[in-house]
Amino acid sequence: MLSIQNVHKRFGDVHAMNDVTLNLTPGLFGLLGPNGAGKSTLMRTLATLQSPDEGTITYNGEDIVKHPDTMRSTLGYLPQDFGVYPRMSAKALLDHIAILKGLNDKKEREAQIISLLENVNLLKHASASVSTYSGGMRQRFGVAQAMLGDPKILIVDEPTAGLDPFERQRFLDLLSEAGQEKIIILSTHIVEDVRDLCPDMAIMGEGKIVARGAPEALIDKIRHSVWRKKVEKDRVKDYKDNFPFLSNRHLMGGVIVSILSDSQPEAGFEQSEPTLEDAYFAHLYKLV
Repeated sequence: MLSIQNVHKRFGDVHAMNDVTLNLTPGLFGLLGPNGAGKSTLMRTLATLQSPDEGTITYNGEDIVKHPDTMRSTLGYLPQDFGVYPRMSAKALLDHIAILKGLNDKKEREAQIISLLENVNLLKHASASVSTYSGGMRQRFGVAQAMLGDPKILIVDEPTAGLDPFERQRFLDLLSEAGQEKIIILSTHIVEDVRDLCPDMAIMGEGKIVARGAPEALIDKIRHSVWRKKVEKDRVKDYKDNFPFLSNRHLMGGVIVSILSDSQPEAGFEQSEPTLEDAYFAHLYKLV
């Protein structure tokens, strides 16, 4: 089990993590929040790239702040941005990373690299320099390097950024297959990634965990309380200022506004089936 207890991290006046507590067991866990919520700070701390100011983090009872190699020896990490050696091919760079991870058997190492390159649809580009890859290809390479060595904990930070719909689904399928025996933390601001994949999740905002539970359980909390109405664009601000506002989306010249209310907010609103996005905004804006 990965146990995060009362963790704080500050950068000057910014309280990037504020009393974060989570206990994680094998399976897929979604961490959902807007940019600046503290998700990447938490991921970097779990990856032992920085230490918390307060609190404890243990993996199977071992303090990973005092003994970071405990985490590093079993971790696969895909950060938002990662650098590569400019003149190395994808296959050569994966081989180098695999050796650093302790995969010393050459045949086993090569078999795993070929399998991963095939899974992320990069096998035919294996001889090309990673520095020449497009953004989506680099992201797929990042997935492959994170999964080298069969890590027991996999941290992926905004993993589907830059991926087209086909690549995104391929990546999510990879995570789903791996999630039976690993602790996989999927940190993202994309609601669909969590909805499609994670049986357990948390919502993070302003450095705090504001909600935790199964996606359906969070949705159930606002069932029968979501109302929608199509309004003129210039009316959106009025609804934001005067109602428990969830979100708005543009539709055929108008805007659909979503409101959280136990009863019809005003004439024209229709009760709607809530989505995980509604639950996300309801908890993020502290409406529930």
